[in-house]
This record gives sequence, C-alpha cells and structure tokens, in this order.
Amino acid sequence: GAKALSHGLGVVELIEDFDGDTYRAVYTAKVGAVLAVLHAFKKMSKSGIATPQHQSDLIRDRYRTAVRRFANKRDRSWA
Repeated sequence: GAKALSHGLGVVELIEDFDGDTYRAVYTAKVGAVLAVLHAFKKMSKSGIATPQHQSDLIRDRYRTAVRRFANKRDRSWA
C-alpha cells in the first residue's frame, strides 16, 4: 500500500510485506522534474506502525536536500 506522509508536499511511503518482513520506501514526485527516492528500509520493530524517529529525521533531511538541489531543474541536464 501507499500513504502520504507529513514530511513534505507530495511525500509518499510505499509499504510492502515480503517473507514475514515489512519494507518501506519513501519518495516524492514533486521536486521539479525529478522523482526523488528519499529512503528505503526494512521495518525492524515487530509491533506498531510508526516510522522510527531516526528514520523520520533522515527522510526529512533528504527531502530538504532534494528540494534545494532539484526544485529549479526543468530538464535532465543535472543527470
């Protein structure tokens, strides 16, 4: 499944269960012309659904970096 996160406009978390484990990938499609994958990780806690604080902090920091780096990019010249 996918759900919107509060880290920033357009930040989405994909959640996938596989072989008894849960994996999450966080991305945003709203940074100029760039689809920015901000973070991907295996959920370690067996209880609760909340994203651990250190993971949330990393996602927030990477989102801010992506906005600074790619917000004004209208083409692929940065690639």
